[in-house]
Amino acid sequence: MLAGLQAATRIQLSTDTTRPASAAAAAHEDAAVQLQWTDGYRFEVQFEPSGMPALHTDLGPPLGAHQGPNPERLLAAAVANCLAASLLFTLRKFAQEPGALRARAVLHMARNEKGRLRVGRIAVDLHLGAAAATMPRLERALAQFEDFCSVTESVRQAFPVQVQVFDGAGVLVGPPPPAQSPRSVALLLPEGTTAHEHSPS
Repeated sequence: MLAGLQAATRIQLSTDTTRPASAAAAAHEDAAVQLQWTDGYRFEVQFEPSGMPALHTDLGPPLGAHQGPNPERLLAAAVANCLAASLLFTLRKFAQEPGALRARAVLHMARNEKGRLRVGRIAVDLHLGAAAATMPRLERALAQFEDFCSVTESVRQAFPVQVQVFDGAGVLVGPPPPAQSPRSVALLLPEGTTAHEHSPS
């Protein structure tokens, strides 16, 4: 097992070509990362092309030492980042400035029929820095921006992603999240824990 961990792992992801060309032409290229096991359950992630800062990942106790984000947190960050960037792009397309845009994502875990932990859903809150009244075309942007998020629209084929948008005054301006299915009991990961199970799959 350790020998396998020591081998560098290459992961290639093809980006969504439905994203508007004006958003970022480079996003149409394949995205490649390389992972190198270091110790324990820590990996060093190198992004291609070279020159980008490396990222160190880890699992939470008891397997890891929580010295870096685990895969679930990276997934939540990817979804939130893609949604925030898509909202910013769409607002600017309509000549609207959102002010200090920020996002918060919460990834909820759930168990499948075999009792294995899986991603149940991700809830994302996007907060605009400006009041809705200062953005007359906000409604048009809100109706479109999620379609431009390649990450969110891809993972939604596997689990729900709930999105809410608030303006600078804290007023909900985006659609409320859909009701959670009663058969899905989600577990919010507290700080310092990992969603990985302690026994092999």
